[in-house]
Amino acid sequence: MHGSYLTSMSSSSLSLSPGTIAISLRSQFPSASFVDCADICVTSLQSDSRRCQPGDLFVVIAGTRESAEKYIPEAIKNGAKAVLTGRPLTGLEVPQCIVADVRKAYAILCMELADRPSRQLEAVGITGTNGKTTVSWLVRSILQSAGHKTGLSGTVEYHDGNKSRPSSLTTPDALELSQLLSAMVKNEVTHAVMEVSSHALDQSRLAGTQLAVAAVTNVTQDHFDYHQNLKNYAACKARIIQHLKPEGTLVLNFDDPVCRSMADGKQSDQKLLTYGLESEADLQATGIQESAAGTEFEIVFEADTVSVSTTLIGRHNVSNCLAATAVCLGLGLSLQEIVTGIQALENVPGRMEQVNCGQSCSVLIDYAHTDDALRHAILSARQVCNRRLFCVFGAGGDRDSSKRGLLGIAGSEADRVIITSDNPRSEDPFQIMKAIAAGCQSQGVTPELIEDRKAAIEYALSEAGAGDLVLIAGKGHECEQILRDRKVPFRDRLVVEQYFAEQKISDSQKVSA
Repeated sequence: MHGSYLTSMSSSSLSLSPGTIAISLRSQFPSASFVDCADICVTSLQSDSRRCQPGDLFVVIAGTRESAEKYIPEAIKNGAKAVLTGRPLTGLEVPQCIVADVRKAYAILCMELADRPSRQLEAVGITGTNGKTTVSWLVRSILQSAGHKTGLSGTVEYHDGNKSRPSSLTTPDALELSQLLSAMVKNEVTHAVMEVSSHALDQSRLAGTQLAVAAVTNVTQDHFDYHQNLKNYAACKARIIQHLKPEGTLVLNFDDPVCRSMADGKQSDQKLLTYGLESEADLQATGIQESAAGTEFEIVFEADTVSVSTTLIGRHNVSNCLAATAVCLGLGLSLQEIVTGIQALENVPGRMEQVNCGQSCSVLIDYAHTDDALRHAILSARQVCNRRLFCVFGAGGDRDSSKRGLLGIAGSEADRVIITSDNPRSEDPFQIMKAIAAGCQSQGVTPELIEDRKAAIEYALSEAGAGDLVLIAGKGHECEQILRDRKVPFRDRLVVEQYFAEQKISDSQKVSA
């Protein structure tokens, strides 16, 4: 039964289809107030007026650029029978429920109507500026290798245990998240691994979700267009602890001072596992050896030491492996199961991803779009580069403009710096590039500016010779470029593959001539 509602009766008097869950808003939110009704009983809800169906509760969520209240008439026209809002509204034909925090109430209702799926799963939440995707893929690989059916929600994909689809957000809207977790339960998934963005935590998308393990990888500058400063940003990241079960495990990177400060946020019965490459921590790595084929190291935990060989490149990926190890220890897996799972993961799309087309130079594609991530990507690339290191990168438009110069400073560590467009959105791409270039110039480095990203990549590849390495940063796995109001198909890896394919054709034609 879709969208049943009541305005003055209890949910017990409803005639519901088997398995349908009905929520009394007065019972769920005792401090809420009501207009034109004593109570509202909900079986379905929607925050998008275009998707409202007869009987839905329409949730009025304030947008960043405009008020959602103007969409109420459309929602009612499409069948919404009641409204959840943050303030009493005049002139409405339908009952209203007024709550202090609409986003939080919305997420709680989504999870309640989905029968609290996170309580039927061992759910893991991973947040942090950098490393979320790699750590989540490592955790999934470890769990699957150990025989646990695992779902995933993250920057690259949403996977319900049976089917995968490209993701739209790192952490989906609360309704979509509840539906995804519910599908995992239906598909007999035992573990759910979720990347959790700072936006999602700030917007309470995880309200009603319980985590068996919560991990914070690091906190460095990003999204200051939204959070304004590091203090606010870090406070949002720390909110993940609020979703941890009373007996859950908190995993923190003790190499990161902001993460270290979060240790006091856990409850007394919650466990803490720490990791670090440089700091005293529960998990540490020794004997790190880097090469173009991957990385070898040893994990030290309590009295145990185990050897690991992974195709992942870079010291930062050793840190990511430690994070995944800590998460899985928190889930009760053994060190040997963890090592097997780490070694089973061949690569993560767009994360220090090698492109091998038989060319003489090396090519790496990475999602690095913060100065900290770019610096680590360049340092890692330097370890496996025999000659010159080229770096092609840009910065997103309509996003934190204060990090553009910092990206330029970080990028200056390469031998050849080629600045190009990323996702300029509504901004002039050349103005973004100039802001990045200013950071390079502050380091005494003169970058090359090529606005067309395809041309910039092809130029770097044409300039690189045997033993050189080309690092293409910023977009990673992404399959489109956002140019003003258009999204055009674009994938860094495909540009590289097409370039070398054309080179082979050209070379063969020269030989035959």
